[in-house]
Amino acid sequence: RRDFGVTATSGAPQIAYRETITAAAEGVGKFVKQSGGRGQYGHAVITLEPNKEEGILIENKIVGGAIPKEYISAVTAGIEETIRSGVLAGFEMINLKVQIVDGSYHEVDSNELAFKMAGIFALKAAVAKAKPILLEPVMKVECTTPDQYQGDLIGDLNRRRGKVQGIDSKPSGTIINAEVPLAEMFGYATAIRSLSSGRASYSMEPLTFEPVPQSIADEILDKAPKKPARA
Repeated sequence: RRDFGVTATSGAPQIAYRETITAAAEGVGKFVKQSGGRGQYGHAVITLEPNKEEGILIENKIVGGAIPKEYISAVTAGIEETIRSGVLAGFEMINLKVQIVDGSYHEVDSNELAFKMAGIFALKAAVAKAKPILLEPVMKVECTTPDQYQGDLIGDLNRRRGKVQGIDSKPSGTIINAEVPLAEMFGYATAIRSLSSGRASYSMEPLTFEPVPQSIADEILDKAPKKPARA
């Protein structure tokens, strides 16, 4: 602020957690409103399962016109919106296979908004039954250290929920390869300097997402903003 006249806002680093499911389930979404005159009617049934190929797959399996073709995109939009905003704690969902399998419509009251809401409700209902979990980003970490600090660095990585994948001895020192949750790596630059008298170095890059331990997941869920119920 002194140099540039800009007020800085600081806070704790935010982790890009993800949500996914561990079981298959069916979800029914129905959005019906009648308040005089023209009403609202949308009804969709979906199946949901983990997508082993990773990513998101949404398929239309409607046969016989249970949902008119012009409303399928609205159901899909509702599903996609819910995937982006998450169900458990507001984090984007990954690795899902969704199939739109059934539904119904009203000749007068059905419209795109009603079917979008039906898609939202159907996915939320399915996720609730599909054993949802939180995933956390895991980093590939490589530490290079003089041999005498190897034990201290490994002990510190273990305390950070890290998994040591390999140890190599080279003329430049010992190289430790590990996988460590990103949430545990904040402050690591200071820690590794302290543990090695400033002689060790490290690099890290994103590797994968892994399930969050339940005790930590409970803390994250407790802190997550509660979403207002949608009518």
